[in-house]
Amino acid sequence: MRTLADCHDVRVRWYGTGPDAAGLSGADVAIIGLCSGKDKAFGAKLDQLAASVEARGGRVVSRHVQRRGVSHGGAAKMADPFSRRTLLSPGKAREVGQACRDSGVDVAVFVNSLTDLQRSVLADMFGCLVVSGDDLATPGS
Repeated sequence: MRTLADCHDVRVRWYGTGPDAAGLSGADVAIIGLCSGKDKAFGAKLDQLAASVEARGGRVVSRHVQRRGVSHGGAAKMADPFSRRTLLSPGKAREVGQACRDSGVDVAVFVNSLTDLQRSVLADMFGCLVVSGDDLATPGS
């Protein structure tokens, strides 16, 4: 799935920098997102991202959501990531990583924007290419 041309070296391992429109063709894809407990439209965001993946030839094999509610730090932190390294909580990141490895996921696509550090850390944990839905957005699509 990944080629040398669309990768960069991160601590000896090779991870892609983001697929182009054809990069998902034939790929098994996991859709993942962190959302605020107040976000009532998050299901629609997942559906829209899944449609975008399928339009590019990917096959959505799983969906994973972590909802951040008031019990995890108060209403003021509901929109913040759990971790600057993984976006998700450590337990959820391990759970999603295990599910991705078990089902042979080729690409994990996050609804949320990701930093380069998050992409690298999550790719190492998940054992697959990790991108954001922002990477799938192309002019005119």
